[in-house]
Amino acid sequence: MSEWWQVVLGVSGEERAAGEGKAAPRAEPTDESGLPDAYSHVVVGVAEKVSPAVVNINVVRRGRGLRGNGSGLIVTPDGYVLTNRHVVHGAKEIEVTLNDGRTFPAELVGEDPPTDIAVLCISASDLPIARLGDSQTLRVGQLVVAIGNPFGFQCTVTAGVISALGRSLRTEAGRLIENIIQTDAALNPGSSGGPLVNSKGEVIGINTALVYPAQGLCFAIPINAVKRVAGMLIATGKVSRGYLGITAQPVRLHPHLARALELAQEGGVGVLEVIPGSPAERAGLRPRDIILSIADAPIASVDDLHRFLDEHPVGKSYEMAILRGGKAVRLVVRLEEVPA
Repeated sequence: MSEWWQVVLGVSGEERAAGEGKAAPRAEPTDESGLPDAYSHVVVGVAEKVSPAVVNINVVRRGRGLRGNGSGLIVTPDGYVLTNRHVVHGAKEIEVTLNDGRTFPAELVGEDPPTDIAVLCISASDLPIARLGDSQTLRVGQLVVAIGNPFGFQCTVTAGVISALGRSLRTEAGRLIENIIQTDAALNPGSSGGPLVNSKGEVIGINTALVYPAQGLCFAIPINAVKRVAGMLIATGKVSRGYLGITAQPVRLHPHLARALELAQEGGVGVLEVIPGSPAERAGLRPRDIILSIADAPIASVDDLHRFLDEHPVGKSYEMAILRGGKAVRLVVRLEEVPA
């Protein structure tokens, strides 16, 4: 299996020096590409860098033979492609069209309902790939570019900013996807499954949904979660993960409190809801608790929690350190397999 999850260096640019003097109005300077401003230069550069790895996905579904369309992202030179589960779920036939016009039949490697991620494979080699970044470093307000290939043969590009982090989104199947990226970079119909990219040309999310009729409400799955899920799907065809039974969001700890508790981390995971009958409820976890660690592994973010649940076996008990009303409390939780 290719090591596609590596974090890579992006491109950088230089500011042009402003002209001196106040005499007559001067023409706006341009760079070698003829672009008049830094914003356009970044967006065009990102689109040119990533678009070759963005594909169109056509599906024929079982039953009435209904057709569907979406986008995907090549992440290994030997043909592994990321997309949304809802794009390919229930497909009888899947066809992938590359940015250069070539078309290949695709095999579904695996799909994961809780994250709406699926992995396809096509029989090809020496394919252009996208570089994956780190969604843990994202900040509200930073520039992002959404790229899709809804029609084949050409890509669509929109730009905007990260509007919010830590959002939750319920899928069509009723499952809650947590720690979602919200952006105002518009998603065109058929662009689900395409990449959300930062100004360095690094993929930081997989676009998954837009909200009708709201304006500027589009969402993407953080790439750190996608890396873990896709790695397991490529390796085994399925995702095995532990289940706590909570909805949660990242919480930043006050520095004075972190020092008083002798914590090295600056954040934790705040509990919004505890599902009745879940392992979390049996362990005594309550809404407004803040999870700090499980089995001495720091839980500073929702990504840390997901990583722990992905990597540790179910059916075992783990000690959990939480913050409740400003005081440290320890609980014991027994992880279970995610319910069907």
